[in-house]
Amino acid sequence: MQPLISTTELEDRCDEIKLHDIRWSLTDRNNGRITYEAGHIPSAVYVDLDTDLAAAPGAGRHPLPDPKAFASTLGRLGISPSDEVVVYDDMQNTIAARMWWMLRSIGHDRVRVLDGGYQSWFDEERPVETGNFTRDSTRYPPVEFTGVALRHDLVGRPHIDGRASARYRGDHEPVDPKAGHIPGAFNLPTTGNTDADGRFLSAQTLSQRFDPVADGSVVSCGSGVTACHNALAMVIAGREMPDVYVGSFSEWSGLDLPVNTGNEP
Repeated sequence: MQPLISTTELEDRCDEIKLHDIRWSLTDRNNGRITYEAGHIPSAVYVDLDTDLAAAPGAGRHPLPDPKAFASTLGRLGISPSDEVVVYDDMQNTIAARMWWMLRSIGHDRVRVLDGGYQSWFDEERPVETGNFTRDSTRYPPVEFTGVALRHDLVGRPHIDGRASARYRGDHEPVDPKAGHIPGAFNLPTTGNTDADGRFLSAQTLSQRFDPVADGSVVSCGSGVTACHNALAMVIAGREMPDVYVGSFSEWSGLDLPVNTGNEP
């Protein structure tokens, strides 16, 4: 299944798809729910990054939930293994990509991301609804995550850091204990995957962007969320799915491991 869906196709097929809104704000954890209830795509169920797609902070700021907990969450959201799932947010899909990757990680391949996200839908004056939409729960079978890299798996592997260049260089660090980047990681910010309207660049353009990246790569970011955006972009480009270092720089710097600064890996 292609990883993206257009606003036109989604509007035509809303009744057939399990749709999920994953809006989120680093500075206000209630903002996602508030903006969802103020207006969302019809039939979209709200998904909370911090409580549905992550465990409590520990090994990084957004560690993966226990597989049993994630299967329970999918059941509560009304998702079955055979369902086609679509996810979106209002941040160039840098947050929604986390759920896309998590579903792909457990083998749920029928999942796509709304290209352009909520902003494109809204700008095109397509229908929205307010309030809270829910659906009947299901029982999702037991799951296991795959494609997860741990910090000791980084040795000798190509490693992409998807954070903004200023954070990669160590010019400033607004969240994590140290400034800089994991030694050996090179910088491909996720902002380079989309155009000014938040839509992904063409497969050909993304293929050129990731051409220097060898197969068997690992992607990371600050907390293991936006790294999934680079994973998504690589799949759009026709590349194999990279492993995700979910702990990312938040885990690495929290353990006081060595960091590099500047533009070089």
